[in-house]
Amino acid sequence: MSYVRGLRCRECGATYPVSPVSICPECFGPLEVDYNYDAMRQAISRFSIESGPATMWRYRSFLPIDGDRVIDLGTGFTPLIKADRLGKELGLKRLYVKNDAVNPTYSFKDRVVSVAVSKALEFGFDTVACASTGNLANSVAAHAARAGLKCYIFIPSDLELGKVLGTMIYEPNVITVRGSYDEVNRLSSEVADRYGWAFVNINLRTFYSEGSKTLAYETAEQLGWTLPGQYVSPIAGGSVLTKIAKGFGELLRLGLVQGREPKVFGAQATGCAPVARAFKSGADVITPVKPNTIAKSLAIGSPADGEYAIATVKRAGGYIDDVSDEEIVQGMRLLARTEGVFTETAGGVTVATLAKLAREGRLDPEEVTVVYITGNGLKTMEAVEGSLGQAPGAIAPKFEEFEGRIRALAVAPA
Repeated sequence: MSYVRGLRCRECGATYPVSPVSICPECFGPLEVDYNYDAMRQAISRFSIESGPATMWRYRSFLPIDGDRVIDLGTGFTPLIKADRLGKELGLKRLYVKNDAVNPTYSFKDRVVSVAVSKALEFGFDTVACASTGNLANSVAAHAARAGLKCYIFIPSDLELGKVLGTMIYEPNVITVRGSYDEVNRLSSEVADRYGWAFVNINLRTFYSEGSKTLAYETAEQLGWTLPGQYVSPIAGGSVLTKIAKGFGELLRLGLVQGREPKVFGAQATGCAPVARAFKSGADVITPVKPNTIAKSLAIGSPADGEYAIATVKRAGGYIDDVSDEEIVQGMRLLARTEGVFTETAGGVTVATLAKLAREGRLDPEEVTVVYITGNGLKTMEAVEGSLGQAPGAIAPKFEEFEGRIRALAVAPA
C-alpha cells in the first residue's frame, strides 16, 4: 500500500478520493497527490531505500501506486557524472550531469510513464494513450507493449524521424495530427472525455507527474545523501522542474537529508519560451506562443505548469533563461566534446542555458551544480547534421595513404 491520502487541488485546497482525474471540479485547478508524511517518516529510511532494486522503484514508498503490478522496464538510477571537463570550461568547480538519456526508451519520460501505466492497470483501464512531442510517445508505446494494453499515440506531423520510428516499432495505433503539440493536446483531451481511455498526461497526469520526483531522490542518494546547491532543468510544460523541487523538499521533510532546498534554474528554447518571457518580465500570467524551434520536445506553447515553475524558481532564488537554436546545437556539441554524452536538442537547451547562466554570474561556481539531461541525441540527429562538416573521404588500405592523411591532419607519430 502507498502513503497516499487522496488528491488535493493546488489552487483551492479541496480534497478528493483517488480517481483518474487531474482537474478540480470546484475551481478547475490542477490536482496533486496528497501523502501522509507522518507515516512515511516512521517507515522510510536510507537503509530501506538502498535495499530496493537499482531502478526508480527503489523509491516506491514515495509514489502513488497501490496495485500489485508495476510496469518497470528498468528505468532509473541513471548515471550522475562528475563533469570536470565541462565544469572547467564553464568555471563551475563541482558540476554534475544527471544523464537520463540512457533510460530504456532513451529519455526521462520512462519515469513518469512507468508510474502512469502502473496506475492505469490499477484503475482497470485496457487502453492507454498520450499526446506527445516524441519522447513520451516512445515511452508510452513501450510500456503499453510490456503491460499488454491497447495503445493510441497522438503526435504532431513534424516530429523527428527517430522519434516516430522509435514509437512505431512497438506497434501502437499512431494518430498523426497536422498541428502543434498544443493542438494535439486539445484534441486528445476531447478524445479522453469521449472514449474513456487512460491518457497518461491528461486524466492520469496527477499520478504521471509524480514519477519525475525520482530524479531528485536519485541525485541526493548518488551525492551521498546530500543536496546540490543548485540545479538546471529544462522547461516544456513545467512539471519536471517543479517535481524535482518537490522531491528534494520531501527528502528534507522526512529527515533523509539535511540542509536547504537547492536554487532552481529553468531552461527554454527562445523559439518557444513563454515561461522564460513571463519570468523575465515579471508577468503573473503566461502568454501562450506558437513554437518555432528545433527543440521539439520542449515545444509546448501553452505550458500547463508554467506558472508553478515560475513560483518554484522565485521561491528558490533562481532564474529562467532561454537560448537560440544555434546555441542549442553548440550546447549539444559542448556536452559531447567534454563529457562524451550525446544529448538531444532538449539537453542542448539545458547545457547552453547552463553556460549562459555561468557566463552571466548567476550560478555560484563553488556550489554543487546538477544539470539534468533528459533525452538521447540519437533521436534528434537532424539538429547537428549540418554543423559537423563533411565526413572525410575514404583512403585505400595502404600505409602511405594513411600517412598522407595524418600529414594533412598535422598529427605527428608518437
